[in-house]
Amino acid sequence: MVVIHYTAMRSTQAALKTLCDPQTEVSAHYLISETGDVLSLVPEAMRAWHAGAGRWGGVADVNSHSIGIELANDGFSPFAAPQMDALTALLRGIRIRWDIRPERVIGHSDMAPGRKIDPGPRFDWRRLAREGLSVWPLSDGPHDISAFARMMRLFGYSASDETDLLLQIFRLRFRAHHDGPLDATDAGMIFDLAGRFPVDVNAAWA
Repeated sequence: MVVIHYTAMRSTQAALKTLCDPQTEVSAHYLISETGDVLSLVPEAMRAWHAGAGRWGGVADVNSHSIGIELANDGFSPFAAPQMDALTALLRGIRIRWDIRPERVIGHSDMAPGRKIDPGPRFDWRRLAREGLSVWPLSDGPHDISAFARMMRLFGYSASDETDLLLQIFRLRFRAHHDGPLDATDAGMIFDLAGRFPVDVNAAWA
């Protein structure tokens, strides 16, 4: 799978220094600057320390089963167009090389609910989905909210019974500017995603 992050640092150079310092015990396969420069830091076939604790579907050791991409961004600013262009080009190549399905391109927040929020509410997941590089709900038709947590687990989110946490992390990616309690639209969107992309607990890369 692929996990997308933001650096939450003031500059690309600051992030590069951190990612290349053995003392920090953090690394990623790629770092993409605000201007679209792609820095390859760890070979794709090797393990990088980018994900930390968390899981996606049946994968608990995400570091050993994923490629990590860091985007130079402070966590508050929009992602620059050249950076997004570089990301989409990089993802196309990774998907071809490793036969990674679009639903297996996720955010750090997806696999670490409550611990991480990157790439954050300003990241354009809809664009990636339009280009076949990730997924987006095709329908937000109302659905029974009682099935929300079950559908979240079926899509790949960790098997938590904390509906409020699951809702928070779902909206961070799919309804970033919507507030209020769980509603039928949330349930409809995850029902659509889980129906089209049920997680394969035996899959690692694909």
